[in-house]
Amino acid sequence: MAAKSKKKKPALRAAGAPPFAKILIANRGEIACRVIRTCKRMGIKTVAVYSDADADALHVREADEAVHIGAAPSAQSYLKIDAIVRACKKTKAEAVHPGYGFLSENAAFAKALDEAGIVFIGPSMRAVAAMGDKIESKLLAQKAGVSTVPGYLKPLKDAEECVSVARKIGYPVMIKASAGGGGKGMRIAHDDASAREGFRSATNEAKSAFGDDRVFVEKFVEEPRHIEIQVIGDSHGNIVHLGERECSIQRRHQKVLEEAPSPFLDAKTRAAMGAQAVALAKAVKYKSAGTVEFIVDKRKNFYFLEMNTRLQVEHPVTELVTGFDLVELMIRVAAGERLPFEQKDVKLTGWALEARVYAEDPTRNFMPSIGRLARCSAPVGKPGIRVDTGVYEGAEISMYYDPMIAKLIAAGESRAQAIQRMADALDAYVVRGVGHNIPFLSALVRHPRFKAGKLTTGFIAEEFPGGFKGRVVDPDLRRTLVALAAVIQRRVRERETGVSGQLAGHEARIETDFVVRLAGADTPVRIERAEGVYRVTAEGETSAVTTEWSPGTLLMASVVDGEALSAQVERKGAGFVLSHAGTALDVLVLAPRVAALRALMPEKRAADTSKFLLSPMPGLLKALPVKAGQDVKAGEELCVVEAMKMENILRAERDGKIAKLHAQAGDSLAVDQKIVEFE
Repeated sequence: MAAKSKKKKPALRAAGAPPFAKILIANRGEIACRVIRTCKRMGIKTVAVYSDADADALHVREADEAVHIGAAPSAQSYLKIDAIVRACKKTKAEAVHPGYGFLSENAAFAKALDEAGIVFIGPSMRAVAAMGDKIESKLLAQKAGVSTVPGYLKPLKDAEECVSVARKIGYPVMIKASAGGGGKGMRIAHDDASAREGFRSATNEAKSAFGDDRVFVEKFVEEPRHIEIQVIGDSHGNIVHLGERECSIQRRHQKVLEEAPSPFLDAKTRAAMGAQAVALAKAVKYKSAGTVEFIVDKRKNFYFLEMNTRLQVEHPVTELVTGFDLVELMIRVAAGERLPFEQKDVKLTGWALEARVYAEDPTRNFMPSIGRLARCSAPVGKPGIRVDTGVYEGAEISMYYDPMIAKLIAAGESRAQAIQRMADALDAYVVRGVGHNIPFLSALVRHPRFKAGKLTTGFIAEEFPGGFKGRVVDPDLRRTLVALAAVIQRRVRERETGVSGQLAGHEARIETDFVVRLAGADTPVRIERAEGVYRVTAEGETSAVTTEWSPGTLLMASVVDGEALSAQVERKGAGFVLSHAGTALDVLVLAPRVAALRALMPEKRAADTSKFLLSPMPGLLKALPVKAGQDVKAGEELCVVEAMKMENILRAERDGKIAKLHAQAGDSLAVDQKIVEFE
């Protein structure tokens, strides 16, 4: 017999009192900090939970109380239901907000809280169970009259059944984890070989991430857009939608940029998608915030993908265009309150974009980067900019969790204004100590196709087929960088002469002619200063630059030809690295005579590592199916490295023969550690 619920109705409170006295946040990082922020505004006390790795984390610092729940691996801490229930009882927390990820869509967790008399700030156990299973949710969607993608909605037994089903549906197909989410346990297969490999990888990844290795197959819609509808419901039967979010810019099925509204939908399609999302929510008597995800083809046909019974990572863009605080609504609904508005009251105003700032190296296939944030300065205070973060300068990015640094959100009256604000904010976001994807995000939002709103889930693969190597330096960007480089050198010289006492009440006689060596080419420049404006002449064109930048400062705010922009400057040997607009370039500014001499000197060659397979990230060597003396073909799998719960298959770049193995399965790898040596 099932255990009887001990949950009581929320106690009556005085008029104006908060819905709960104390809430525990069963999560970490930026989402825990985000929930704490709303709770503080509502007058609710908060409890954080933390693992060994998070003892000094930001969410622990910001909460009113904190409880240690286990070791660093999430399976031994943030996924331990009993530990979190004990923390609730210890602190007398009345309710739990699960955030997203971890236990946020775990029906067993919701049940355990219910049995302990603790309110789960989320939907009912029935809704969590029904929508958390990708197979059951699609069957329910079909019954509710919601359009679904053609597929085989049964768990696959093995790789051969996967191939058989894929052939019947017709390639390409998507292999998906039944209990999946966040892009984990998903693979696209275009033929039998990739179906077999995809089944194996998706199964392994699903088991590691969710403890559930069931996978199924559905048709992969070509030229797809990923558009989702935010819904919110209460326990009184009221359910509304808050418009859509465009989430098509993805890499490996994980969202990179999101926006609201979508630049693709018209009012008719938006209303139809919203109506189907609400119909599905009503079918499971949904309460709390949830998201119904659709895949949309180029003709605006849309198909149900899944429902996330939790707060989404990208919820801030919906908040900024609707004016609603989704966390507050979730809390009030959980306390039994009615929604304070109806569908007719929901208006979308302006535009908002969200960029996920990650500790990863986009030039090395986006491999995670771990380490300490030696410098971390977000562009807070800029118009229309919001930063949701769970780290601080000096904090550590751990190998145990998702390597998110922050969510950077930009709002504007129009899409163009939101994009420009996002681009400016990315240029001003300073991160040092770990690799990060800010240059890639900057290149994305400036891409002509992105600006035109011509988006698909294949955008990144199509526009960056060889990976990201930095934004291409076009003539306009080059002219800007050359001008900035010249001004940097001029201000360095002004500081040097000023410190040495040579100014003596008036500007010293400083060189006006330089050669800027940038992106493999030399550009002669002349720079003059008058009335606080630097005029840089290069290749027959003159740029006017004003700035208060001081040598030694990382961030350089300036105005170039009337346009405000930010760049980052970091000393490197005799020169410096200049970062702006998605590119980071080594720069040397030399006297003409020195530049001529350097041009005659041979360049140093980098060490040859072509005969080694190096680990592109820190992680676990999960599989090494090759051996010394074995011949391998280009594209053949060499090993599998697991990091951040994701499996990364490393393949041979060309035909060759293995001379030696430098590691074995089960080893913990450092970045650039040797795995395989070729003859």
